Amino acid sequence: MSAATDETITEPRPIAENVLRGALAVQRRPSRPGPLSASLTFLWRAAATFRHHPAQLVDMILFPFIFLLVFTNLFGGAIGGSTRDYLQFFLPGILVQTVVMMSVYTGTALNTDITKGIFDRFRTLPFWQPATIVGSLLADMGRYLVALTLTITCGVLLGFRPESVLGSIAAVGMLIVFAFGVSWIFTTIGVVAKAPETVASTSMIVVYPLVFASNIFVPTESMPGWMQAVANANPMSHAATAARGLMHGTVTAEQLAWAFGLSAALIAIFAPLTMLAYRKRKDR
Repeated sequence: MSAATDETITEPRPIAENVLRGALAVQRRPSRPGPLSASLTFLWRAAATFRHHPAQLVDMILFPFIFLLVFTNLFGGAIGGSTRDYLQFFLPGILVQTVVMMSVYTGTALNTDITKGIFDRFRTLPFWQPATIVGSLLADMGRYLVALTLTITCGVLLGFRPESVLGSIAAVGMLIVFAFGVSWIFTTIGVVAKAPETVASTSMIVVYPLVFASNIFVPTESMPGWMQAVANANPMSHAATAARGLMHGTVTAEQLAWAFGLSAALIAIFAPLTMLAYRKRKDR
């Protein structure tokens, strides 16, 4: 059998090999992609993934709408005196909750790519490696914009009336920046977790105390003293307060400083942790 195999083997012709080597030698290699072009490439990849999974759009529409409808009609009279007055207070808070809940998807999608081995392939390619995470986070900012726009539209249909249109646009921009900072928490969890299910369950342990121990649903003045201290220190409370101020024309420089300062602090803390965990995971 080995003899028959040897008969079928044909030696490459030296001239053809030389031509091939010569062609490869003079061929100009493509330039190495920089951080910006690599990040934009992964932004496009994440956007294409979202385009092929339109079911996520249902979550963007239904989840905030159900919260608005149920909480406004269930607690509006008891907390705000009327459902209409409570909606003016509650809608900026539900915007914060919407983007924070959506940022959990970032960690889950990242962990799914890692566990499937896709990132192992990316690591063999010569490009700026943080682009795999930065590009996904930039794409998520587009998802936040869609979700916030749809939630405000639902609120207007239910009776929400902001005092300032420009302030509402500024609130959307501020919340996108805030969500970008919060999403780094879940990218850290997404890198260190062993399975996507672990990311989802662990993230909920982080999200629910942050969302409910805040002033998103009720004013902090109605809380016990120790809970007021917790809620006032909660980043979600500062984001909700700044959003309310922008949308109702009562914002102060201190409120904006807290919202943007906390966003920057989250990025400064969790972005290095994410990249450190990413590099360590590569060495396993």
